[in-house]
Amino acid sequence: MNPLLVTSTAESTGKTAVALALARIAADRGREVGYMKPKGTRLESVVGKTLDEDPMLARELLGTDAEMHEMEPIVYSPTFIEGAIRGREDPGELRERIAEAYDGLAADADTMFVEGGGDVRTGGVVDLTDPGVAELLDADVLLVAEYGEPGDVDDLLAAVDDVGDRLAGVLFNRVDDAVYDDVDHDVIPFLTSRGVDTLGALPRSPELAGVTVSALADELGAETLVEGDDDALVQRFLVGAMGAEEALRHFRRARDAAVITGGDRSDIATAAVEANSVRCLVLTGGHRPSGSVLGKAKEAGLPVLSVPSDTLTTVDRAEDVIRSGRTRDARTVEVMRELLETHADVDALIGPGE
Repeated sequence: MNPLLVTSTAESTGKTAVALALARIAADRGREVGYMKPKGTRLESVVGKTLDEDPMLARELLGTDAEMHEMEPIVYSPTFIEGAIRGREDPGELRERIAEAYDGLAADADTMFVEGGGDVRTGGVVDLTDPGVAELLDADVLLVAEYGEPGDVDDLLAAVDDVGDRLAGVLFNRVDDAVYDDVDHDVIPFLTSRGVDTLGALPRSPELAGVTVSALADELGAETLVEGDDDALVQRFLVGAMGAEEALRHFRRARDAAVITGGDRSDIATAAVEANSVRCLVLTGGHRPSGSVLGKAKEAGLPVLSVPSDTLTTVDRAEDVIRSGRTRDARTVEVMRELLETHADVDALIGPGE
């Protein structure tokens, strides 16, 4: 079968989890699978190198020993983009690099999964958008999209036009209950009338809607002042900017929440501990609370994190973690697999099992 390139209408729509979940399903169906992400966009520094976290996760989950420079031939960093704009990157050479890396990976696989970078148009500065990569590799394209309001269909149809005849279909991901019937009864039939196949609509999963305390600490670059349940799931954030009594009432009504407040607000920190419903406490401004507060948190088993940034900046960063779905791990992929097998036409994407 042709390789399958998984791209999206926008950043952070869950294409990594989709691509790896499909690869895991294919592997369990007896296929030798391979994975690559030609343009590394989810970057972090590892042993002196800037690498994309998604191929690193793929190596772990798919049990491959492929080299990172093959799985991620282009590090699509701000520095790379700046160089491309200034004419320091040769699109022809980059295409050759991707094709050579792909050929090496595909030699040991009978089913290849290729993950797009950013969104469907990322890579335009070097003429390597995801549709361009699909053309280069002769790949079919799965377009992952989210739906929140009717206007989102405009963006989806623009992306469909970008992909063209290589489109295998559209997969809606993280569809809220409030609009699920709209997608099922209105949007999908409309797309069908326009000749666009929809291969599934995955409901929003509570397990994929949050971030673990440990992952939140990593994303925020936080110092852990009190250890606790690192695997506790945070789905929302509460800002402690009110009086202690009001805060306590507010916190007790919350579920799966982290409290973000200034490190000098011992009254709010104490309320968060006493609420017995908060998943973790994030203290801002680099202020260390009193030993009494930390002692109560330790006794309650409540993780306490400390960050140097101010409260507003920390809230923005924390909310971005939730919105972007940047936290990806084996659990995320397994949950996505279950969603795909229940709500999507997997056979249309990877073929039936042997």
